Amino acid sequence: MASSPSPVSPPSAPSTQVRLSPFRLLDLMNGNRKRGSSTDSIGMYAVQCCECHKWRKVPTKDEFETIRENFTEEPWHCSRRPDCSCEDPADIEYDSSRIWVLDKPNIPKPPAGTERLVIMRGDLSKMDTYYVMPNGKRVRCTAEVDKFLEANPQYKDRFSVESFSFTTPKIVEETVSHNSVWKSGKAKKQDKINALSNNN
Repeated sequence: MASSPSPVSPPSAPSTQVRLSPFRLLDLMNGNRKRGSSTDSIGMYAVQCCECHKWRKVPTKDEFETIRENFTEEPWHCSRRPDCSCEDPADIEYDSSRIWVLDKPNIPKPPAGTERLVIMRGDLSKMDTYYVMPNGKRVRCTAEVDKFLEANPQYKDRFSVESFSFTTPKIVEETVSHNSVWKSGKAKKQDKINALSNNN
């Protein structure tokens, strides 16, 4: 059975969601963050049971990252949560009241002393992944991790470039296409494409 998409909320509605596809993992993001914010866009975490396909909330980012890191080897089932079974109602339903985004499984947990941030762009067109390093500096690609380690060799025995993944979740268009911010951004991009085509 194909897995259903995950949600993310527009600026006008304070809830957003992310899921791991094709594996049934989900992240929920807070779509009403201020433009230029340096905080994570994720406002809720959830996982989809591999048996009943119901969504279960995950209480913390750390727990979600652990589930995501091991998802292929340890698929998630309702029975892994205390006092929960597939017979219980879902914690949350998939619908377009939230913006859902597809995340990837098997992303390594951030190294100790770092934090992985996933931030929604202001026009809701895509998300960007950053890591906050132990000194507070943000990096956005493996090349910047390399530069950080060269400038701070004391961290080389704690983590390597392979410890980082800049994979970004994919926004599910059907849960954001009704939003005016997204529509405006898409129209502007199409205008640019049309202008370039006319010039060629």
